[in-house]
Amino acid sequence: MISPAFLLFSIALFWLGAAIGSFLNVVIYRTVHGESWVKGRSKCESCLKQLKWYDNIPLLSYFMIRGKCRYCKTQLSLSHPVIELMTGTLFVWWFWMGSIFFRLTLHPFSVIQPMFWLLVGLCLLVVFFADLRYMIIPDEAIVTLTFITLLYRITLTLAGVMQPIDFVRTILGTLIITSFFFLLWKLTNGKGFGFGDVKFAIPFGLLLGWPNVFIGTFLAFVFGAIVGVGLLLGKKKSFGQALPFGPFLVISTVVTLVCGNYIWQWYAQFLY
Repeated sequence: MISPAFLLFSIALFWLGAAIGSFLNVVIYRTVHGESWVKGRSKCESCLKQLKWYDNIPLLSYFMIRGKCRYCKTQLSLSHPVIELMTGTLFVWWFWMGSIFFRLTLHPFSVIQPMFWLLVGLCLLVVFFADLRYMIIPDEAIVTLTFITLLYRITLTLAGVMQPIDFVRTILGTLIITSFFFLLWKLTNGKGFGFGDVKFAIPFGLLLGWPNVFIGTFLAFVFGAIVGVGLLLGKKKSFGQALPFGPFLVISTVVTLVCGNYIWQWYAQFLY
């Protein structure tokens, strides 16, 4: 049975996550537009009018102003409340899952592991929505994700939690997938495959490891194909129009992290 204290803390974490999600909206917009996300107050993306503090309350403000700018009445992107909602949900999920799994982890990984996966989740959210909305995967998100994942893998290896051979295989798998993505980018002259996807292949491979990186890549193309065909049939896209691939890489990353081993075991039974 969930205690009142556990429930209250979960609610507090949700609103903390939603507030961080509001900040991620700022990070995505300003990074894509080459602006500093450290300086300056929030403003309307259309009329550039500086927003009041009560226009920046996570989730609530969007619905209080009915999804429109208070000043120019321009419809605001639905991505704002969605990111806030998803980030708040991520924090609650992270806390609930951590209460079950992370407490079984040996020190200091009982602290390092949950913090690492929370940062990974935030970076993946940035990649997902930045590419979905602007067709750009911010270098800052890629560099951050690459750095923390590589550092995490090295720490696991030095502590004996991860075997050196598995670390080498992870690096090898990352190089193979990155080279594959680079080849696709060259063959399509950057029109069918963005260079941001090539760069994202590095943290993508480091996160999933060997052999899950190949499962994740396969799933990303399957998800992309399904959505692409659906958009063509629904006449939302015409043949030849670009479709952001980053969101499919993010979705396949999450699915593979959760189900990759089961998928691999299922596939391996047909090889023997």
